[in-house]
Amino acid sequence: MNIEELRDYCLAKPAVTESFPFDETTLVFKVAGKMFLLTDLVDAFSMNIKNTPEKVTELKGLYPSVLPGYHMNKIHWVTVMIDGSISDNMLKQWIDESYNLIVAGFTRKEKVLFAEMMAGK
Repeated sequence: MNIEELRDYCLAKPAVTESFPFDETTLVFKVAGKMFLLTDLVDAFSMNIKNTPEKVTELKGLYPSVLPGYHMNKIHWVTVMIDGSISDNMLKQWIDESYNLIVAGFTRKEKVLFAEMMAGK
């Protein structure tokens, strides 16, 4: 997976936007205004994604290229070095899990707004 494929995959998801809220090198993908993936455009190609604490522990134990989330809550976030050691399908699955975890955590009001966004698509 390269940065263009990562970007296309994220932007194909419902209600996803991209921005540079921190600096011009950190690309952030949000669903309905909430971050689900960050990637650095300058240093080694990696992505920060969210997951459950159990899954975060599992991923860090199974994959040497999965590290504690850089500048993130290390209980819920991991940094995945995209170096070819993990298949694109697995990376996409983890992106999906991060996205779905954010959507599942929406408040009642956010769920209504998300549904309205989806209906107006």
